Amino acid sequence: MHLAALAAFAVATVLLIPLEWFVPGLIVWAIALVLAWRTGDPIARRNFSLLLACVLILGFAPINTNLDTKHFLTLGLPFLLVVLGPYLYLRATSPGQVDLGFWPRKFYWRDIIYMIISVPLAWGVIELYFFYLTPEMPTHWPMPVDYDEGAIRRLAIGINSVGIWDELFFINTCYVLLRPIFPHRIANAGQAVVYTSVLYHMAFTGWGLLIVPIFAWTQGAMYERSRVLLWVLIVHLIIDMILVFAILQYYYPDRAFHLFLESHG
Repeated sequence: MHLAALAAFAVATVLLIPLEWFVPGLIVWAIALVLAWRTGDPIARRNFSLLLACVLILGFAPINTNLDTKHFLTLGLPFLLVVLGPYLYLRATSPGQVDLGFWPRKFYWRDIIYMIISVPLAWGVIELYFFYLTPEMPTHWPMPVDYDEGAIRRLAIGINSVGIWDELFFINTCYVLLRPIFPHRIANAGQAVVYTSVLYHMAFTGWGLLIVPIFAWTQGAMYERSRVLLWVLIVHLIIDMILVFAILQYYYPDRAFHLFLESHG
């Protein structure tokens, strides 16, 4: 019954967020909720209910790469709600399950090595993804033809802000809520479905269906080993900086490096 609830949850996520098939999505969403409550497991009932509420909110959120200030607010509100809502609820009912602790109690060389490796690896994957496999990818972040400092700063702020939110929600909320119910690999697969659904709907189409779940799985695996948000956040922000540079390289090839430094200054 637990696995049936997870399968229905995954299908509802795909139907509601990237596909926007709301009628079948809401039907499967309701089935997932019923299955979760039929498990007879109070933790499964509570955690699936929280996750399904988050998916419902995101299903109706305006998830796209619009860079204007109004969109920052209209997307920022549901994004904030799905992170703070479960955290505040569990803080009141089950303190310690969702932990916003960033600093590691102990440093491991494997985490440092993974972060170092992520730089050339992310560079190579994004270059391959953006300029060879799915060459229309950079156009998913519309930028003015003429250089505009405000637009470039909004691009950098928007991508990095979403990157931080990604780990707070997909790892520190979805994965953390699934982990008490399932073994690591199953919980990680579940959060990867949500991760991929949101990012595919936002911009990462084409080969993103293969690249994003692999990245999501590695982030979940890293968090499982370390139980520290710091490492997954650093890796994600490294990738986001490379992503910003790739977009600038597409629109302003002669000034990309200068504009990148300026936008992160």
